[in-house]
Amino acid sequence: MKKVTSGVLTAIIFLTLFIPLGAYAAPDNKANAVILMQADTGQILYSKNGDSQMLIASTTKIMTALVVLDNCDPDEQVKILPEYAKVEGSSMYLKSGESYTVRDLLYGMLLASGNDAATALACHCGGSIEGFAEMMNEKASEMGLTNSSFKNPHGLDADGHYSSAEDLATITCEAMKSELFAKIVSTKTYTVGEQTYMNHNKLLWNYEGCLGVKTGYTIAAGRSLVSCAERNGLRLICVTLSDPDDWNDHKQLYDWAFSNYDYKRILPMGVICELPVISGAKESVSISAAEDSRILVEKNANISFSLELPKFVYAGIKAGECAGRAFVKQNETVIAEYPLNYAESVELADNAKLSAWGRIKRAWFIANKYGFVFEGAD
Repeated sequence: MKKVTSGVLTAIIFLTLFIPLGAYAAPDNKANAVILMQADTGQILYSKNGDSQMLIASTTKIMTALVVLDNCDPDEQVKILPEYAKVEGSSMYLKSGESYTVRDLLYGMLLASGNDAATALACHCGGSIEGFAEMMNEKASEMGLTNSSFKNPHGLDADGHYSSAEDLATITCEAMKSELFAKIVSTKTYTVGEQTYMNHNKLLWNYEGCLGVKTGYTIAAGRSLVSCAERNGLRLICVTLSDPDDWNDHKQLYDWAFSNYDYKRILPMGVICELPVISGAKESVSISAAEDSRILVEKNANISFSLELPKFVYAGIKAGECAGRAFVKQNETVIAEYPLNYAESVELADNAKLSAWGRIKRAWFIANKYGFVFEGAD
């Protein structure tokens, strides 16, 4: 922990980290559209035709699961009507007249890619396929997705049913925040009654750090794959659409990213430094970051941060108030900015006495403490 005692108005502290490796171009791939996204921030590491509107087959079911989890309790019972069990394509083999929990249907939909399960969930949640599709599109609009339109919950080809690699990655980032969704898509096998379902995602078996998510295929859409992998705190989402070699392409893109990028916390957790306090019940006040300072950086990057803070502060400050800013630089270019807060309140000391000039300076400080802290940021 440092005490800031510089005699200038703005105190700058540098910490430089030297990281040895270099970043290289992403590997070639056979996908018509692909995106590699950092899950926590949505930062894009690689994109090819990422915003192209394309058929997405059963990767549609990620959005289906997201809407269901927003609106249904996992323990709700769903009675299976004959039309649910007759939907074409992949199936979890639901039995007409029987009841299943929403949770079991989610497992059957996401592991076995059951179109029957997707239909049952949609009709239970939205009243009909059309009603649920409206809910899917409302969710897409809320998320700011501009290249997605849903007509059904399962992803069978339909006019006006499409998404993009980037939109799918964004949907998946949101879905992975759900503990139940993340648990389901990382599960290799799951049993309902006498039926055991195996996850179609081969990466769960043969790629270190894979966490799921969903496969898809129709003749028109080709092979679609959305996956998630994490190593050393760096969580990535990869989406490939119309890719005949999707398993290998995902592995190679992940290998490239994990070899060349780090997700680093730049500012220390807790107290970063202390500032002197004038006329306070305490002589100094602790300064901390207002938010997590982890960012995605190249492993060969020269990373530094600077703190922009006043020389001192007058008593009467409150915990959580803004004290200044931290700037993060990569190879001398500012790449991030974080607010700094007072970590504690400091009241005016009972015996504090200020001269007339001191009272004027204190009043000026209180009136301008945000203004001068944020002045002249380069």
